[in-house]
Amino acid sequence: MEPVKRTRMSPDERRAQLIDLGARMLAERPLEQVSVEDIADRAGVSRGLLFHYFASKHDFHLAIVRHAGADMLAHTEPDPALDPMAMLHGSVAAYVDYVSENRNTYVSLLRGSASGDPQMRDEFERTRAAMADRIVTQLPRLGIEPDARIALAVRGWIAFVEEAAISWLREQQISRDELIALLVTALPAVALGAGAAALLGGSAPRP
Repeated sequence: MEPVKRTRMSPDERRAQLIDLGARMLAERPLEQVSVEDIADRAGVSRGLLFHYFASKHDFHLAIVRHAGADMLAHTEPDPALDPMAMLHGSVAAYVDYVSENRNTYVSLLRGSASGDPQMRDEFERTRAAMADRIVTQLPRLGIEPDARIALAVRGWIAFVEEAAISWLREQQISRDELIALLVTALPAVALGAGAAALLGGSAPRP
């Protein structure tokens, strides 16, 4: 990554530039190796100026993770003009393409040392919660009325999507289209399964 030519920027522009540089550096190295010194050099600013915008290196890393989550959500925004299944397919396809294009960043954040940090996990959870809310909001259009069980099932589906995507990135034993089809068909199966379980709950043996 080439150093950025130093230009005059507003405080908000400079802060956004530093975060963007950090996010781009994730393609080259794990989050814990994104150093303040390298970012300052590439931005053409002093290390002290970087700490004018961020309280600590950890605060800077949190901002990078927050930026990465927002970027992923923006790239997978569903198209409400489509019918529900086409909208789901489009979002899942966008997700698979996004993680393929940002493979190192994606694996670093979900499987790197950052995933063990409580504040980092909170950021990951906010992104997952936003994804889950999108899906739950659309379930009535599929004829599925969401309740607590189904909302929990959707969160489980998101965990399945993450694990399947990481496994697929490491060893692509199926095609991109097969992966997308697997992820898309799994959601209604999980959601409807949760609904069926609720209907059967009254007759199920209690522990």
